[in-house]
This record gives sequence, C-alpha cells and structure tokens, in this order.
Amino acid sequence: MTTHTRRGRYLDELVVGDVYAHRPGRTVTDTDNVLFTTLTMNTQSLHLDADYASRTEFGKVLVNSLFTMSTVVGLSVGDLTEGTTVANLGFSEIVFPAPVFVGDTLFAETEVVSVRESSSRQGQGVVEFEHRGLNHRGELVCRARRVALMLAAPTGESHGQTR
Repeated sequence: MTTHTRRGRYLDELVVGDVYAHRPGRTVTDTDNVLFTTLTMNTQSLHLDADYASRTEFGKVLVNSLFTMSTVVGLSVGDLTEGTTVANLGFSEIVFPAPVFVGDTLFAETEVVSVRESSSRQGQGVVEFEHRGLNHRGELVCRARRVALMLAAPTGESHGQTR
C-alpha cells in the first residue's frame, strides 16, 4: 500500500506560462467579512455598516479587499505551495478592478510568470506567480503578483505528480 500526501509543486515542476485553475471556489459570507475586518482593525464603514454602505454608489456592504486577496491566494495553496514553499518574498501589482459583495463566490487561477534557481540557496528557487480572482459572474475582482521562495524536488522524488 502506498500513502499519498497532498502537496504543492516543486520548483522543477513549475513551467512559465502554465495556468492553474483552483477549485473549489469560496462563497463569501457576512461572517467572513466582519470577522476579517474586525480582526485586522479595519473599521472602514464600507465593510461594517450596512446603513452607511446603502448610501454609497455600491448600495451595500463591500467585502474587505484584503480578505479578497487573501482568499484568492489561499485558494492556490493546495495546487502550488502546500509543503513546497519556503517563504513569501513579496506582493506587487495588486489591483481590485471590481467589488466583491457578501454572497459572491470567488474562484482563482494562477499563472507561473517566472522561475529561476536561487544563486544563494541550494535546492531552492524564486518563482513569480500572478494570482487572479474571479467572481461567479466571471468578473476579475483581484489580480496580484507574488514572488515566493520555493523548494526544488528532493533527490529521488518523482516529478510526475498526479492527484
């Protein structure tokens, strides 16, 4: 009997231009938004006060954009970085082109933008990902570039990962 453990991709398995569609999606609840917003001390009325939000151009509470980004990146973990990342090195080019509301379902896809071996850390490398979040209507709601330090496959590890 063989035991299989869920893991992300090693550096050697990531190919520039490949796009991963992450499933399942995640439906955002009011509890998600209120909890994330209050835990992070973001008291913006647009995220917490339905009466105030009803008088804005959106007409209702907006989901905290950092929750949106965190969820989009989080949806990618099982496919890409579970047990294979060393550290996040940075985020850039973060945009939120459309709002997210309670009840929206978020889906994510990630493109591998660049891959290189580390010059200072043997068995590791630097990968740039572009994470894209879409709502259930197919609208782009978040795009973020992330650079991560990733592990190369251990010696003798199979590169033909299947799940």
